[in-house]
Amino acid sequence: MNVKPDFSKNANMAETAPAFLSVWDVHAYYGESYIVQGISFNVHEGEILALLGRNGAGKTSTLRSIARIGSPMVTHGEIWLDHAPLHRMASYQAATAGLGLVPEDRRIIPGLTVEENIQLAQIAPPVGWSLERIYELFPRLGERRRQEGVTLSGGEQQMLAIARALARDIKVLLLDEPYEGLAPVIVDEIEKTLIHIKEQGMTTVIVEQNAVRALQLADRAVILDTGSVVFDGTAEEVLTNADLRAEYLAI
Repeated sequence: MNVKPDFSKNANMAETAPAFLSVWDVHAYYGESYIVQGISFNVHEGEILALLGRNGAGKTSTLRSIARIGSPMVTHGEIWLDHAPLHRMASYQAATAGLGLVPEDRRIIPGLTVEENIQLAQIAPPVGWSLERIYELFPRLGERRRQEGVTLSGGEQQMLAIARALARDIKVLLLDEPYEGLAPVIVDEIEKTLIHIKEQGMTTVIVEQNAVRALQLADRAVILDTGSVVFDGTAEEVLTNADLRAEYLAI
Protein backbone atom coordinates (compact mmCIF):
# COMPACT_ATOMS: atom_id res chain seq x y z
CA MET A 1 0.00 0.00 0.00
CA ASN A 2 1.31 3.46 -0.87
CA VAL A 3 1.72 5.90 1.99
CA LYS A 4 1.56 9.59 1.16
CA PRO A 5 5.07 11.08 1.49
CA ASP A 6 5.72 13.53 4.30
CA PHE A 7 7.56 16.74 3.36
CA SER A 8 9.49 16.53 6.63
CA LYS A 9 11.10 13.10 6.21
CA ASN A 10 11.65 10.03 4.04
CA ALA A 11 12.18 6.47 5.20
CA ASN A 12 15.25 6.23 2.98
CA MET A 13 16.81 9.50 4.15
CA ALA A 14 17.72 11.11 7.42
CA GLU A 15 14.60 12.38 9.16
CA THR A 16 15.96 15.92 9.01
CA ALA A 17 16.09 15.88 5.18
CA PRO A 18 13.04 17.64 3.71
CA ALA A 19 11.27 16.24 0.66
CA PHE A 20 11.36 18.88 -2.06
CA LEU A 21 9.62 17.11 -4.93
CA SER A 22 7.04 14.54 -3.84
CA VAL A 23 5.29 12.07 -6.15
CA TRP A 24 2.48 10.14 -4.49
CA ASP A 25 0.43 7.29 -5.95
CA VAL A 26 0.50 8.65 -9.51
CA HIS A 27 -1.36 6.70 -12.20
CA ALA A 28 -1.23 7.65 -15.88
CA TYR A 29 -2.38 6.29 -19.25
CA TYR A 30 -1.45 6.59 -22.91
CA GLY A 31 -4.88 6.02 -24.39
CA GLU A 32 -5.94 2.63 -23.04
CA SER A 33 -2.38 1.67 -22.01
CA TYR A 34 -1.83 1.78 -18.25
CA ILE A 35 1.74 3.13 -18.12
CA VAL A 36 2.33 4.62 -14.66
CA GLN A 37 0.84 2.35 -12.01
CA GLY A 38 0.79 4.02 -8.62
CA ILE A 39 4.31 5.46 -8.44
CA SER A 40 5.47 7.16 -5.23
CA PHE A 41 8.87 8.64 -4.35
CA ASN A 42 10.48 11.76 -2.89
CA VAL A 43 13.33 13.89 -4.20
CA HIS A 44 15.26 15.97 -1.70
CA GLU A 45 16.53 19.47 -2.28
CA GLY A 46 19.98 19.62 -3.80
CA GLU A 47 20.27 15.92 -4.64
CA ILE A 48 20.52 14.04 -7.92
CA LEU A 49 18.01 11.20 -8.26
CA ALA A 50 18.48 8.57 -10.95
CA LEU A 51 15.14 7.23 -12.23
CA LEU A 52 16.03 3.89 -13.80
CA GLY A 53 14.50 0.79 -15.36
CA ARG A 54 14.38 -1.22 -18.56
CA ASN A 55 12.81 0.13 -21.75
CA GLY A 56 9.07 0.49 -21.25
CA ALA A 57 9.31 0.63 -17.45
CA GLY A 58 7.59 4.04 -17.37
CA LYS A 59 10.55 6.37 -16.76
CA THR A 60 9.84 8.99 -19.42
CA SER A 61 6.11 8.79 -18.71
CA THR A 62 6.85 9.56 -15.06
CA LEU A 63 8.94 12.60 -16.01
CA ARG A 64 6.21 13.84 -18.33
CA SER A 65 3.62 13.29 -15.61
CA ILE A 66 5.67 15.39 -13.19
CA ALA A 67 6.09 18.13 -15.80
CA ARG A 68 2.32 18.02 -16.51
CA ILE A 69 2.85 17.35 -20.21
CA GLY A 70 -0.42 16.37 -21.93
CA SER A 71 0.55 12.74 -22.61
CA PRO A 72 0.42 10.51 -20.66
CA MET A 73 -2.83 11.52 -18.98
CA VAL A 74 -2.56 11.48 -15.18
CA THR A 75 -5.77 10.09 -13.72
CA HIS A 76 -4.90 9.83 -10.04
CA GLY A 77 -2.30 10.90 -7.49
CA GLU A 78 -0.54 14.01 -6.26
CA ILE A 79 2.70 15.75 -7.23
CA TRP A 80 4.11 18.48 -5.01
CA LEU A 81 7.08 20.78 -5.60
CA ASP A 82 8.22 22.84 -2.64
CA HIS A 83 4.64 22.58 -1.27
CA ALA A 84 3.07 23.69 -4.59
CA PRO A 85 0.43 21.23 -5.95
CA LEU A 86 1.69 20.45 -9.45
CA HIS A 87 -1.11 17.92 -9.95
CA ARG A 88 -3.55 20.82 -10.11
CA MET A 89 -1.53 22.73 -12.71
CA ALA A 90 -1.20 22.91 -16.48
CA SER A 91 2.27 22.40 -17.95
CA TYR A 92 3.01 26.13 -18.28
CA GLN A 93 2.02 26.64 -14.64
CA ALA A 94 4.29 23.79 -13.54
CA ALA A 95 7.13 25.42 -15.47
CA THR A 96 6.46 28.72 -13.72
CA ALA A 97 6.40 26.86 -10.39
CA GLY A 98 9.97 25.74 -11.03
CA LEU A 99 10.13 22.64 -13.25
CA GLY A 100 12.64 22.52 -16.09
CA LEU A 101 12.28 19.54 -18.45
CA VAL A 102 15.04 18.68 -20.94
CA PRO A 103 13.40 16.14 -23.28
CA GLU A 104 15.26 13.33 -25.00
CA ASP A 105 14.92 15.00 -28.43
CA ARG A 106 16.20 18.34 -26.99
CA ARG A 107 13.77 20.36 -29.14
CA ILE A 108 16.20 23.04 -30.29
CA ILE A 109 14.19 25.60 -32.24
CA PRO A 110 15.16 25.77 -35.95
CA GLY A 111 15.98 29.17 -37.39
CA LEU A 112 17.18 30.57 -34.06
CA THR A 113 20.77 31.02 -32.97
CA VAL A 114 22.17 29.52 -29.79
CA GLU A 115 21.68 32.81 -27.99
CA GLU A 116 18.16 33.30 -29.33
CA ASN A 117 17.17 29.82 -28.12
CA ILE A 118 18.32 30.80 -24.64
CA GLN A 119 16.80 34.28 -24.73
CA LEU A 120 13.45 32.87 -25.82
CA ALA A 121 13.27 31.03 -22.49
CA GLN A 122 13.77 34.33 -20.69
CA ILE A 123 10.97 36.29 -22.35
CA ALA A 124 8.56 35.76 -19.47
CA PRO A 125 9.43 35.69 -15.77
CA PRO A 126 10.76 34.10 -13.69
CA VAL A 127 14.20 34.51 -15.31
CA GLY A 128 17.03 32.29 -14.10
CA TRP A 129 20.70 32.25 -15.03
CA SER A 130 22.07 35.19 -17.01
CA LEU A 131 23.71 34.70 -20.40
CA GLU A 132 27.08 35.49 -18.84
CA ARG A 133 26.65 32.79 -16.22
CA ILE A 134 25.46 30.28 -18.82
CA TYR A 135 28.42 30.97 -21.09
CA GLU A 136 30.77 30.59 -18.13
CA LEU A 137 29.31 27.12 -17.54
CA PHE A 138 29.18 26.29 -21.28
CA PRO A 139 32.11 28.07 -23.00
CA ARG A 140 31.34 26.27 -26.27
CA LEU A 141 27.91 27.86 -26.40
CA GLY A 142 29.49 31.25 -25.89
CA GLU A 143 31.81 30.61 -28.82
CA ARG A 144 28.85 29.56 -30.97
CA ARG A 145 26.29 32.05 -29.75
CA ARG A 146 25.59 33.36 -33.28
CA GLN A 147 25.37 29.89 -34.82
CA GLU A 148 21.98 28.33 -35.57
CA GLY A 149 21.19 25.96 -32.72
CA VAL A 150 20.14 22.97 -34.84
CA THR A 151 23.54 22.97 -36.60
CA LEU A 152 25.42 22.21 -33.37
CA SER A 153 26.82 18.76 -32.64
CA GLY A 154 24.71 16.39 -30.54
CA GLY A 155 26.68 17.15 -27.40
CA GLU A 156 26.47 20.88 -27.96
CA GLN A 157 22.72 20.64 -28.54
CA GLN A 158 22.42 18.81 -25.20
CA MET A 159 24.36 21.62 -23.54
CA LEU A 160 22.04 24.15 -25.17
CA ALA A 161 18.95 22.28 -24.00
CA ILE A 162 20.26 22.29 -20.41
CA ALA A 163 21.28 25.95 -20.71
CA ARG A 164 17.80 26.85 -21.94
CA ALA A 165 16.28 25.16 -18.88
CA LEU A 166 18.63 27.03 -16.55
CA ALA A 167 17.68 30.31 -18.23
CA ARG A 168 14.41 29.92 -16.33
CA ASP A 169 14.35 30.23 -12.55
CA ILE A 170 13.87 26.51 -11.99
CA LYS A 171 13.90 24.49 -8.78
CA VAL A 172 14.13 21.01 -10.29
CA LEU A 173 15.87 19.96 -13.50
CA LEU A 174 14.32 16.91 -15.22
CA LEU A 175 16.65 15.23 -17.71
CA ASP A 176 15.40 12.57 -20.12
CA GLU A 177 18.23 10.47 -21.60
CA PRO A 178 20.86 13.26 -21.60
CA TYR A 179 23.64 10.88 -22.72
CA GLU A 180 21.72 9.40 -25.65
CA GLY A 181 23.89 9.20 -28.78
CA LEU A 182 26.84 11.03 -27.23
CA ALA A 183 30.48 9.94 -27.27
CA PRO A 184 31.98 9.03 -23.87
CA VAL A 185 34.16 12.15 -23.83
CA ILE A 186 31.06 14.33 -24.30
CA VAL A 187 29.23 12.38 -21.60
CA ASP A 188 32.14 13.25 -19.30
CA GLU A 189 31.60 16.94 -20.07
CA ILE A 190 27.86 16.72 -19.42
CA GLU A 191 28.52 14.95 -16.11
CA LYS A 192 30.95 17.67 -15.01
CA THR A 193 28.28 20.22 -15.85
CA LEU A 194 25.65 18.39 -13.79
CA ILE A 195 28.05 18.13 -10.85
CA HIS A 196 28.67 21.88 -11.06
CA ILE A 197 24.93 22.55 -11.19
CA LYS A 198 24.44 20.34 -8.14
CA GLU A 199 27.14 22.34 -6.33
CA GLN A 200 25.02 25.44 -7.04
CA GLY A 201 22.15 23.76 -5.15
CA MET A 202 20.14 22.45 -8.11
CA THR A 203 17.87 19.44 -7.60
CA THR A 204 17.98 17.01 -10.52
CA VAL A 205 16.07 13.94 -11.69
CA ILE A 206 17.85 12.01 -14.43
CA VAL A 207 16.36 9.26 -16.60
CA GLU A 208 19.16 7.42 -18.36
CA GLN A 209 19.64 4.04 -20.07
CA ASN A 210 23.35 4.20 -19.22
CA ALA A 211 22.49 3.18 -15.68
CA VAL A 212 26.04 2.83 -14.38
CA ARG A 213 26.98 6.37 -15.41
CA ALA A 214 23.76 7.72 -13.92
CA LEU A 215 24.32 5.82 -10.66
CA GLN A 216 27.90 7.06 -10.39
CA LEU A 217 26.55 10.60 -10.63
CA ALA A 218 23.45 10.24 -8.46
CA ASP A 219 22.90 10.36 -4.71
CA ARG A 220 19.82 8.14 -4.78
CA ALA A 221 18.02 5.86 -7.22
CA VAL A 222 14.46 4.83 -7.91
CA ILE A 223 14.01 1.77 -10.12
CA LEU A 224 10.79 1.20 -12.05
CA ASP A 225 9.47 -2.04 -13.48
CA THR A 226 6.27 -2.16 -15.57
CA GLY A 227 5.13 1.18 -14.23
CA SER A 228 5.76 0.55 -10.53
CA VAL A 229 8.55 1.34 -8.06
CA VAL A 230 10.57 -1.76 -7.17
CA PHE A 231 13.50 -0.01 -5.44
CA ASP A 232 14.01 3.32 -3.67
CA GLY A 233 17.36 3.85 -1.97
CA THR A 234 20.90 5.05 -2.42
CA ALA A 235 22.76 4.84 -5.71
CA GLU A 236 25.55 3.00 -3.91
CA GLU A 237 23.12 0.23 -2.91
CA VAL A 238 22.33 -0.40 -6.58
CA LEU A 239 25.97 -0.27 -7.67
CA THR A 240 26.90 -2.89 -5.08
CA ASN A 241 23.89 -5.19 -5.60
CA ALA A 242 24.57 -7.33 -8.68
CA ASP A 243 21.31 -9.28 -8.36
CA LEU A 244 19.23 -6.09 -8.30
CA ARG A 245 21.03 -4.70 -11.34
CA ALA A 246 20.70 -7.95 -13.27
CA GLU A 247 16.98 -8.33 -12.54
CA TYR A 248 15.79 -4.81 -13.23
CA LEU A 249 18.55 -3.07 -15.23
CA ALA A 250 20.13 -5.94 -17.18
CA ILE A 251 23.63 -4.85 -16.16
